[in-house]
Amino acid sequence: MSAFVFRLKQDPDRRVDLSGLVPEALRGRSDKAITRLPLNTGKLRVGDVFSLRMGDTPQLRFEGGSERFDLVGANMASGEIIVEGSVGEQAGRLMRAGKLHIQGDAGPFAASRLKGGHVEIDGDAGARLGAPLAGEMAGMAGGVVIVHGGVGARAGDRLRRGLIVVGGTSGEDAGSRMIAGTLVLQGKITGTPGRLMRRGTIVLLGADYSPSPTFLDCGSHLLVAASLLAAELERLGVGSARRLRRSVRRLAGDMAVGGKGEIWISSSDLR
Repeated sequence: MSAFVFRLKQDPDRRVDLSGLVPEALRGRSDKAITRLPLNTGKLRVGDVFSLRMGDTPQLRFEGGSERFDLVGANMASGEIIVEGSVGEQAGRLMRAGKLHIQGDAGPFAASRLKGGHVEIDGDAGARLGAPLAGEMAGMAGGVVIVHGGVGARAGDRLRRGLIVVGGTSGEDAGSRMIAGTLVLQGKITGTPGRLMRRGTIVLLGADYSPSPTFLDCGSHLLVAASLLAAELERLGVGSARRLRRSVRRLAGDMAVGGKGEIWISSSDLR
């Protein structure tokens, strides 16, 4: 199967809405019809920004990225999108299935309210990874997000379901207001993770951590759930997941909101 290719002509001079360029929306369309598709509320069309190389629409490839490319893969329900470069805001928002691979950085609100599928970001992600927009009550509700670089503030805010893995530095208040789901942080931690979390699990692998006074230390344990998570993370290529097969220290909280969440920490990482 050969991918359907969008080759960037030049970096656009305005923000571009790419939510219409997903596999299911392009199925059965001719190249002329695709070049005429609008990319924002103005007169900008696909053909103004990209040249096309026809292929199989279940796989889309963007040769060249831009920080002005917003909503890449939004609402995608099948297939695969690969971006050879960086993207702007809300990549993968409300995505239901399929795979989105960004071979660069992503802006704020990547994977916002993700429902399913797999999002992989080779570089960094901006603030509020997987989080809801203003006025929305819950964030990511399913699927898997892997960020190999760092993330901005409040990654996993209001996370409801699914798995987020961060390889690099995490910004302020990761896992804030979590409802459920799993957030795995491998790099340096900024601020206090899990602030106001009610349920869910935050896993700290390889990072120093000073516990918040609103979390209760429940001691070190060999957890069956930790071993099961380790197997899933190893399947996803997270090498440090083997640490979960050893004893981990469990903290319960956030007790400031009567929370039933937990933070797992490799014992050697607790200060």
